[in-house]
Amino acid sequence: MKRIVLTGGGTAGHVTPCIAMLPALKKEGYDIHYIGSYKGIERKLIKEYDIPYYGISSGKLRRYLDLKNFTDPFKVLKGYFEAYKILKKIKPDILFSKGGFVTVPVVLAAKRCKIPIIIHESDMTPGLANKIAIPAAQKVCVNFPETMNHIPQKKAVLTGTPIRKELFSGNKIKGLDFCGFTANKPVIMVIGGSSGSKVINDVIRGMLPTLLRDFQVVHLCGKGNLDPKLDNLEGYAQFEYIKKELSDLFAAANLVISRAGANAICEILALKIPNILIPLSLKASRGDQILNAESFESQGYSYVIKEEDLSVSSLMEAIQTVINNKHSYIEAMKKSKLNDSIDVIMNLIKETQL
Repeated sequence: MKRIVLTGGGTAGHVTPCIAMLPALKKEGYDIHYIGSYKGIERKLIKEYDIPYYGISSGKLRRYLDLKNFTDPFKVLKGYFEAYKILKKIKPDILFSKGGFVTVPVVLAAKRCKIPIIIHESDMTPGLANKIAIPAAQKVCVNFPETMNHIPQKKAVLTGTPIRKELFSGNKIKGLDFCGFTANKPVIMVIGGSSGSKVINDVIRGMLPTLLRDFQVVHLCGKGNLDPKLDNLEGYAQFEYIKKELSDLFAAANLVISRAGANAICEILALKIPNILIPLSLKASRGDQILNAESFESQGYSYVIKEEDLSVSSLMEAIQTVINNKHSYIEAMKKSKLNDSIDVIMNLIKETQL
Protein backbone atom coordinates (compact mmCIF):
# COMPACT_ATOMS: atom_id res chain seq x y z
CA MET A 1 0.00 0.00 0.00
CA LYS A 2 1.20 3.51 -0.84
CA ARG A 3 1.89 5.50 2.31
CA ILE A 4 1.93 9.26 2.85
CA VAL A 5 2.68 11.44 5.86
CA LEU A 6 0.96 14.80 6.11
CA THR A 7 2.26 17.57 8.35
CA GLY A 8 1.23 21.12 9.14
CA GLY A 9 0.10 23.01 12.21
CA GLY A 10 -0.03 26.03 14.43
CA THR A 11 -3.18 27.46 12.85
CA ALA A 12 -6.24 25.95 11.16
CA GLY A 13 -4.95 27.34 7.86
CA HIS A 14 -2.01 24.94 8.04
CA VAL A 15 -4.32 21.97 8.52
CA THR A 16 -7.47 22.46 6.42
CA PRO A 17 -5.68 22.03 3.05
CA CYS A 18 -4.37 18.67 4.31
CA ILE A 19 -7.91 17.75 5.32
CA ALA A 20 -9.12 18.78 1.85
CA MET A 21 -6.68 16.25 0.35
CA LEU A 22 -7.96 13.30 2.41
CA PRO A 23 -10.82 12.09 0.13
CA ALA A 24 -8.58 12.07 -2.96
CA LEU A 25 -5.76 10.31 -1.09
CA LYS A 26 -8.14 7.67 0.27
CA LYS A 27 -9.66 7.16 -3.17
CA GLU A 28 -6.16 6.46 -4.53
CA GLY A 29 -5.59 3.92 -1.76
CA TYR A 30 -3.03 5.80 0.34
CA ASP A 31 -2.30 4.80 3.91
CA ILE A 32 -2.37 8.24 5.55
CA HIS A 33 -0.49 9.32 8.70
CA TYR A 34 -0.19 12.78 10.30
CA ILE A 35 2.62 14.39 12.28
CA GLY A 36 1.85 17.54 14.28
CA SER A 37 2.60 19.12 17.62
CA TYR A 38 1.64 17.65 20.98
CA LYS A 39 -1.24 20.02 21.69
CA GLY A 40 -1.72 22.20 18.60
CA ILE A 41 -5.04 22.80 16.85
CA GLU A 42 -4.02 20.24 14.24
CA ARG A 43 -4.37 17.42 16.78
CA LYS A 44 -8.01 18.32 17.44
CA LEU A 45 -8.86 18.80 13.76
CA ILE A 46 -7.23 15.59 12.53
CA LYS A 47 -8.62 13.44 15.36
CA GLU A 48 -12.05 13.30 13.71
CA TYR A 49 -10.75 11.65 10.53
CA ASP A 50 -9.55 8.35 12.00
CA ILE A 51 -5.96 8.90 10.88
CA PRO A 52 -2.94 7.88 12.99
CA TYR A 53 -1.60 11.04 14.63
CA TYR A 54 1.90 11.49 16.03
CA GLY A 55 2.75 14.44 18.27
CA ILE A 56 6.26 15.86 18.37
CA SER A 57 8.01 18.69 20.20
CA SER A 58 7.93 22.01 18.35
CA GLY A 59 9.23 25.51 18.93
CA LYS A 60 8.55 28.78 17.17
CA LEU A 61 11.25 30.32 15.03
CA ARG A 62 11.18 34.09 15.56
CA ARG A 63 12.66 37.07 13.75
CA TYR A 64 12.41 39.21 16.87
CA LEU A 65 14.04 39.21 20.32
CA ASP A 66 12.36 36.90 22.81
CA LEU A 67 13.64 34.84 25.74
CA LYS A 68 12.06 31.76 24.15
CA ASN A 69 14.56 32.10 21.28
CA PHE A 70 17.08 30.50 23.66
CA THR A 71 14.89 27.51 24.54
CA ASP A 72 12.80 26.82 21.43
CA PRO A 73 15.75 25.61 19.29
CA PHE A 74 16.12 22.73 21.75
CA LYS A 75 12.41 21.94 21.30
CA VAL A 76 12.92 21.90 17.52
CA LEU A 77 15.93 19.62 17.90
CA LYS A 78 13.93 17.27 20.09
CA GLY A 79 11.13 17.32 17.50
CA TYR A 80 13.63 16.44 14.78
CA PHE A 81 14.75 13.27 16.54
CA GLU A 82 11.15 12.36 17.37
CA ALA A 83 10.10 12.87 13.72
CA TYR A 84 13.08 10.86 12.49
CA LYS A 85 12.11 7.95 14.73
CA ILE A 86 8.49 8.09 13.56
CA LEU A 87 9.42 8.26 9.87
CA LYS A 88 11.84 5.34 10.17
CA LYS A 89 9.01 3.33 11.70
CA ILE A 90 6.28 4.36 9.21
CA LYS A 91 8.51 4.32 6.09
CA PRO A 92 6.27 6.57 3.97
CA ASP A 93 6.63 6.91 0.22
CA ILE A 94 6.23 10.69 0.39
CA LEU A 95 5.77 13.63 2.79
CA PHE A 96 3.31 16.48 2.13
CA SER A 97 3.99 19.56 4.27
CA LYS A 98 1.57 22.46 4.58
CA GLY A 99 3.81 24.66 6.69
CA GLY A 100 3.90 26.01 10.22
CA PHE A 101 6.77 25.67 12.65
CA VAL A 102 6.01 22.07 13.57
CA THR A 103 6.85 21.04 10.00
CA VAL A 104 10.49 22.14 10.09
CA PRO A 105 11.81 19.16 12.12
CA VAL A 106 9.54 16.79 10.13
CA VAL A 107 10.82 18.00 6.75
CA LEU A 108 14.47 17.91 7.85
CA ALA A 109 14.01 14.40 9.26
CA ALA A 110 12.34 13.29 6.01
CA LYS A 111 15.30 14.64 4.04
CA ARG A 112 17.66 12.61 6.22
CA CYS A 113 15.49 9.53 5.60
CA LYS A 114 15.59 10.30 1.84
CA ILE A 115 11.81 10.59 1.67
CA PRO A 116 10.52 12.77 -1.22
CA ILE A 117 8.95 16.00 0.02
CA ILE A 118 6.24 18.25 -1.43
CA ILE A 119 5.63 21.59 0.28
CA HIS A 120 2.62 23.87 -0.09
CA GLU A 121 3.15 27.62 0.38
CA SER A 122 -0.12 29.54 0.57
CA ASP A 123 1.12 33.09 0.99
CA MET A 124 2.60 35.49 -1.53
CA THR A 125 6.06 35.06 -0.04
CA PRO A 126 7.31 31.99 1.85
CA GLY A 127 7.18 32.09 5.64
CA LEU A 128 10.26 31.40 7.73
CA ALA A 129 9.36 27.74 8.33
CA ASN A 130 8.95 27.06 4.60
CA LYS A 131 12.09 29.06 3.77
CA ILE A 132 14.02 26.61 5.92
CA ALA A 133 12.20 23.62 4.43
CA ILE A 134 12.21 24.51 0.72
CA PRO A 135 15.81 23.37 0.02
CA ALA A 136 14.81 19.87 1.15
CA ALA A 137 11.74 19.68 -1.11
CA GLN A 138 11.36 18.22 -4.57
CA LYS A 139 8.35 20.41 -5.40
CA VAL A 140 6.78 23.55 -3.89
CA CYS A 141 3.09 24.25 -4.58
CA VAL A 142 2.06 27.93 -4.59
CA ASN A 143 -1.12 30.01 -4.75
CA PHE A 144 0.02 33.15 -6.52
CA PRO A 145 2.01 33.62 -9.74
CA GLU A 146 4.10 36.23 -7.90
CA THR A 147 5.32 33.56 -5.48
CA MET A 148 7.14 31.74 -8.30
CA ASN A 149 9.81 34.47 -8.16
CA HIS A 150 10.70 33.53 -4.56
CA ILE A 151 11.24 29.79 -5.17
CA PRO A 152 13.78 27.87 -7.31
CA GLN A 153 12.30 27.64 -10.81
CA LYS A 154 12.50 23.86 -11.11
CA LYS A 155 10.65 23.36 -7.81
CA ALA A 156 7.79 25.87 -8.06
CA VAL A 157 4.36 24.71 -9.30
CA LEU A 158 1.33 27.02 -9.47
CA THR A 159 -1.49 24.93 -8.00
CA GLY A 160 -3.77 27.05 -5.84
CA THR A 161 -5.05 25.79 -2.49
CA PRO A 162 -6.89 22.49 -1.89
CA ILE A 163 -10.49 23.36 -1.03
CA ARG A 164 -12.63 21.04 1.07
CA LYS A 165 -15.36 19.61 -1.18
CA GLU A 166 -17.97 19.87 1.55
CA LEU A 167 -17.73 23.68 1.44
CA PHE A 168 -19.47 23.59 -1.94
CA SER A 169 -22.48 21.65 -0.65
CA GLY A 170 -23.74 24.05 2.00
CA ASN A 171 -27.46 24.57 2.56
CA LYS A 172 -28.59 28.18 3.01
CA ILE A 173 -31.78 27.29 4.92
CA LYS A 174 -29.83 25.08 7.33
CA GLY A 175 -27.35 27.90 7.85
CA LEU A 176 -30.10 30.40 8.64
CA ASP A 177 -31.84 27.95 10.98
CA PHE A 178 -28.58 27.15 12.78
CA CYS A 179 -28.14 30.85 13.59
CA GLY A 180 -31.82 31.48 14.33
CA PHE A 181 -31.99 33.92 11.40
CA THR A 182 -34.84 34.78 9.03
CA ALA A 183 -34.70 34.81 5.22
CA ASN A 184 -35.78 38.47 5.11
CA LYS A 185 -32.42 40.14 5.80
CA PRO A 186 -28.99 39.61 4.20
CA VAL A 187 -26.33 37.89 6.29
CA ILE A 188 -22.84 39.15 7.06
CA MET A 189 -20.37 36.49 8.14
CA VAL A 190 -17.38 37.67 10.20
CA ILE A 191 -14.27 35.47 10.40
CA GLY A 192 -11.34 36.58 12.55
CA GLY A 193 -9.20 33.46 12.13
CA SER A 194 -9.04 30.39 14.38
CA SER A 195 -7.73 32.43 17.32
CA GLY A 196 -9.99 35.41 16.63
CA SER A 197 -9.21 39.10 16.22
CA LYS A 198 -9.86 41.52 19.09
CA VAL A 199 -9.80 44.58 16.85
CA ILE A 200 -12.36 43.11 14.44
CA ASN A 201 -14.50 41.73 17.26
CA ASP A 202 -14.59 45.10 19.01
CA VAL A 203 -15.53 47.04 15.88
CA ILE A 204 -18.24 44.57 14.85
CA ARG A 205 -19.80 44.56 18.31
CA GLY A 206 -19.57 48.34 18.51
CA MET A 207 -21.59 48.75 15.33
CA LEU A 208 -24.23 46.09 15.99
CA PRO A 209 -27.04 48.55 16.87
CA THR A 210 -26.69 50.12 13.41
CA LEU A 211 -25.70 46.98 11.53
CA LEU A 212 -28.65 44.88 12.70
CA ARG A 213 -31.15 47.32 11.24
CA ASP A 214 -30.38 46.03 7.74
CA PHE A 215 -28.33 42.85 8.26
CA GLN A 216 -28.00 39.71 10.32
CA VAL A 217 -24.51 38.87 11.60
CA VAL A 218 -22.91 35.49 12.24
CA HIS A 219 -19.68 36.12 14.09
CA LEU A 220 -16.87 33.54 14.36
CA CYS A 221 -14.97 35.36 17.08
CA GLY A 222 -12.27 32.86 18.13
CA LYS A 223 -11.60 30.79 21.22
CA GLY A 224 -12.39 32.58 24.48
CA ASN A 225 -13.87 35.62 22.73
CA LEU A 226 -17.61 35.08 23.20
CA ASP A 227 -19.54 37.94 24.79
CA PRO A 228 -22.34 36.50 26.99
CA LYS A 229 -24.13 39.87 27.03
CA LEU A 230 -24.91 39.40 23.33
CA ASP A 231 -26.20 35.82 23.52
CA ASN A 232 -29.87 36.69 23.04
CA LEU A 233 -29.48 39.61 20.65
CA GLU A 234 -31.87 39.13 17.73
CA GLY A 235 -30.11 38.85 14.37
CA TYR A 236 -26.70 38.16 15.92
CA ALA A 237 -25.11 34.72 16.40
CA GLN A 238 -21.63 34.24 17.83
CA PHE A 239 -19.44 31.14 17.86
CA GLU A 240 -15.85 30.53 18.89
CA TYR A 241 -15.17 28.23 15.96
CA ILE A 242 -17.36 26.34 13.50
CA LYS A 243 -16.45 23.20 11.61
CA LYS A 244 -19.37 20.93 10.72
CA GLU A 245 -21.83 23.72 9.89
CA LEU A 246 -19.31 26.00 8.12
CA SER A 247 -20.51 25.14 4.62
CA ASP A 248 -24.10 26.02 5.60
CA LEU A 249 -22.98 29.34 7.08
CA PHE A 250 -21.08 30.18 3.90
CA ALA A 251 -24.18 29.30 1.86
CA ALA A 252 -26.25 31.70 3.98
CA ALA A 253 -23.72 34.55 3.77
CA ASN A 254 -24.22 37.46 1.40
CA LEU A 255 -20.97 39.11 2.52
CA VAL A 256 -17.89 37.86 4.36
CA ILE A 257 -15.61 40.03 6.50
CA SER A 258 -12.35 38.19 7.08
CA ARG A 259 -8.68 38.33 7.89
CA ALA A 260 -6.52 37.69 4.81
CA GLY A 261 -4.89 34.36 5.56
CA ALA A 262 -4.29 32.66 2.21
CA ASN A 263 -6.38 29.56 2.83
CA ALA A 264 -9.35 31.53 4.14
CA ILE A 265 -9.42 33.94 1.22
CA CYS A 266 -8.96 31.13 -1.31
CA GLU A 267 -12.03 29.41 0.16
CA ILE A 268 -14.01 32.66 -0.10
CA LEU A 269 -12.80 33.06 -3.68
CA ALA A 270 -13.77 29.50 -4.61
CA LEU A 271 -17.25 30.09 -3.18
CA LYS A 272 -17.45 33.47 -4.94
CA ILE A 273 -18.79 35.41 -1.95
CA PRO A 274 -18.36 39.22 -1.97
CA ASN A 275 -15.91 40.05 0.78
CA ILE A 276 -14.04 42.63 2.83
CA LEU A 277 -10.51 41.73 3.91
CA ILE A 278 -8.81 43.19 6.99
CA PRO A 279 -5.23 41.84 6.91
CA LEU A 280 -3.07 41.57 10.00
CA SER A 281 -0.92 44.68 10.40
CA LEU A 282 2.86 44.71 10.16
CA LYS A 283 2.94 45.13 13.94
CA ALA A 284 1.57 41.61 14.37
CA SER A 285 2.90 39.80 11.29
CA ARG A 286 5.55 39.73 8.59
CA GLY A 287 3.08 41.35 6.18
CA ASP A 288 1.99 38.24 4.28
CA GLN A 289 -1.71 38.94 4.79
CA ILE A 290 -1.25 42.48 3.47
CA LEU A 291 0.31 41.14 0.27
CA ASN A 292 -2.43 38.50 -0.08
CA ALA A 293 -5.15 41.13 0.34
CA GLU A 294 -3.51 43.56 -2.09
CA SER A 295 -3.34 40.84 -4.73
CA PHE A 296 -7.03 40.01 -4.31
CA GLU A 297 -7.97 43.69 -4.35
CA SER A 298 -6.00 44.34 -7.55
CA GLN A 299 -7.82 41.46 -9.25
CA GLY A 300 -11.21 42.80 -8.21
CA TYR A 301 -12.04 39.97 -5.79
CA SER A 302 -12.07 41.94 -2.53
CA TYR A 303 -12.44 45.28 -0.77
CA VAL A 304 -9.52 45.83 1.61
CA ILE A 305 -9.31 47.86 4.83
CA LYS A 306 -5.94 48.22 6.54
CA GLU A 307 -6.16 47.31 10.22
CA GLU A 308 -4.93 50.76 11.26
CA ASP A 309 -7.78 52.31 9.22
CA LEU A 310 -10.47 50.04 10.66
CA SER A 311 -13.31 51.84 12.43
CA VAL A 312 -17.08 51.68 12.64
CA SER A 313 -17.39 54.30 9.91
CA SER A 314 -14.78 52.79 7.54
CA LEU A 315 -16.28 49.32 7.87
CA MET A 316 -19.83 50.57 7.36
CA GLU A 317 -18.72 52.41 4.22
CA ALA A 318 -17.01 49.25 2.97
CA ILE A 319 -20.10 47.12 3.61
CA GLN A 320 -22.33 49.49 1.64
CA THR A 321 -19.81 49.67 -1.22
CA VAL A 322 -19.47 45.90 -1.53
CA ILE A 323 -23.21 45.24 -1.23
CA ASN A 324 -23.93 47.86 -3.90
CA ASN A 325 -21.28 46.42 -6.23
CA LYS A 326 -21.61 42.74 -5.35
CA HIS A 327 -22.16 41.61 -8.94
CA SER A 328 -18.86 43.09 -10.14
CA TYR A 329 -16.99 41.27 -7.34
CA ILE A 330 -18.72 37.99 -8.19
CA GLU A 331 -17.96 38.34 -11.90
CA ALA A 332 -14.28 39.02 -11.18
CA MET A 333 -14.08 35.92 -8.96
CA LYS A 334 -15.70 33.78 -11.67
CA LYS A 335 -12.80 34.66 -13.98
CA SER A 336 -10.13 33.64 -11.47
CA LYS A 337 -7.49 31.11 -12.51
CA LEU A 338 -6.86 30.10 -8.87
CA ASN A 339 -8.97 26.97 -9.11
CA ASP A 340 -9.12 24.02 -6.75
CA SER A 341 -5.72 22.35 -6.78
CA ILE A 342 -6.42 18.82 -5.54
CA ASP A 343 -6.02 17.09 -8.92
CA VAL A 344 -2.79 18.95 -9.69
CA ILE A 345 -1.28 18.14 -6.30
CA MET A 346 -2.37 14.50 -6.52
CA ASN A 347 -0.51 14.20 -9.84
CA LEU A 348 2.57 15.73 -8.23
CA ILE A 349 2.37 13.23 -5.38
CA LYS A 350 2.18 10.31 -7.83
CA GLU A 351 5.10 11.63 -9.86
CA THR A 352 7.32 12.46 -6.89
CA GLN A 353 6.85 9.54 -4.47
CA LEU A 354 9.41 6.79 -3.94
